[in-house]
Amino acid sequence: MIDFASVQSLTDSDIVRHGFFGRHGGVSSGDFAGLNVSHSVGDHPDAVEENRSRVAKTLGGKPLVTVKQVHSNRVVTVESGPLPERSVEADAIVTRRSDVLIGVLTADCSPLLFLDPEAGVVGAAHAGWRGAVDGMLQNTVAAMEALGAKRSRIQLAIGPTISQGNYEVGEQFKADVLNQDAKAEPTFLTPPGGKPHFDLPGYLAAAGRALGLADVADTALCTYAEPARFFSHRYATHQQTKTGRQIAVIGLA
Repeated sequence: MIDFASVQSLTDSDIVRHGFFGRHGGVSSGDFAGLNVSHSVGDHPDAVEENRSRVAKTLGGKPLVTVKQVHSNRVVTVESGPLPERSVEADAIVTRRSDVLIGVLTADCSPLLFLDPEAGVVGAAHAGWRGAVDGMLQNTVAAMEALGAKRSRIQLAIGPTISQGNYEVGEQFKADVLNQDAKAEPTFLTPPGGKPHFDLPGYLAAAGRALGLADVADTALCTYAEPARFFSHRYATHQQTKTGRQIAVIGLA
């Protein structure tokens, strides 16, 4: 059975379907066991395509649009005409089309889903720490506004992400982040005798509130803490194994 998380603010809207999928319900095996949706990790292509098909069918069966994520702050706008190829390099997608689903892949980074229910504009973004401090969230909101959305109506949902307690970084990482955004200081915590830990979903939630978004919801699920439920790059690295990627999807109903 396919397992996915959701947030109430988006579930209550009758104009979208959405889901933060984990690794349950797919056909991949071995290190990628379950619902791996990435072609770039070494999984069998047929298994990946079947997993993507299952995700799309779960949310209504429309074409699923993804891009080649490169830890950038670039946004693709899906308007009329042919759908973008998966080889397009970007880390967010926005659209007001009702005939597609849009999705982003993660394995510790934050999957972000956006909705302006009045304008009928949705967005999906992938934000690791670099994308977060480089303005991925802000750029996605701006791209939605170019389609007629207003930030005061946009609802943001933050999906399963590595939590602060499991995201040890280091002093140089902290310095690099604060050099770009001094306001990020509260999102670091250094345990006694330890190294700094970064609160990625907390940082993004604060950014959403600072933009004046209508609602910011967090699933509060940690990818690292639940390796049987989610793919986690850091957990796999610590276990000296490989891992897949899960997907977060949204689409107008």
